[in-house]
Parts: sequence; C-alpha cells; structure tokens
Amino acid sequence: MANQNAKGLKRLINACYFSVAGFKATWTHEEAFRQEVLLFAITTPLAIWLGENSIEKLLLIGSIVLVMLVELLNSAVEAVVDRVGLEHHELSGRAKDIGSAAVMMSLAWAAVTWALILL
Repeated sequence: MANQNAKGLKRLINACYFSVAGFKATWTHEEAFRQEVLLFAITTPLAIWLGENSIEKLLLIGSIVLVMLVELLNSAVEAVVDRVGLEHHELSGRAKDIGSAAVMMSLAWAAVTWALILL
C-alpha cells in the first residue's frame, strides 16, 4: 500500500480511497456482488415500506448489508488464493469453499430474518 506512514486525516483520506478501490474491484470482478447490490436496491425500499418499526426496518436492511459484507470478505479471500497460484491445491479449495459457505450462511440468515418479520 502506498504511503503507509500517513497519519491523522491523511491516513483516513487514504483509507477512503482504498475502500472505494475495493468496491470498484469487487463490482468489476464479482457477479455475485453485483447481484447482491441489486438485491439491496430492491429490498431496502421494501424494508422501509413493510417494516412496522425502526427495529424491523433495521433488521431487514441490515440482513442484506450483512450478505454484502460477507461477499466482500469472500471476494478478498478468493483474490488472495488466486494470487498465490491458480493450480489446484487442497487448502486453496478449502479456503474458497469456506468463504462460499459464509456467504450461504449470511443469505440464509437474511432469508430467516425476512421470513420471521414479514410472515
């Protein structure tokens, strides 16, 4: 990372640039992330409309945000594994499978949250 010695406000500004670069990279290279952003765009107005109080709205929206957060982390794991090498290795496959399982659990959590609140 460039300029690791930055302090204070400059460090925060740099961190924001790195974060935006991360969002751009994930958007560009991960179809699943684009699908989850679309899911977020559709479900957020629904959550605001269907949630009966602030807590329900927060849980509905937050469950989808959780899916996107886990997808970002999974994408980071996949990028690092691919950087190390594209040949098949048991540990590389395991790391990718575990990341995928985390995404699946977050999706299940979101589905249960939506079902319990709305049904």
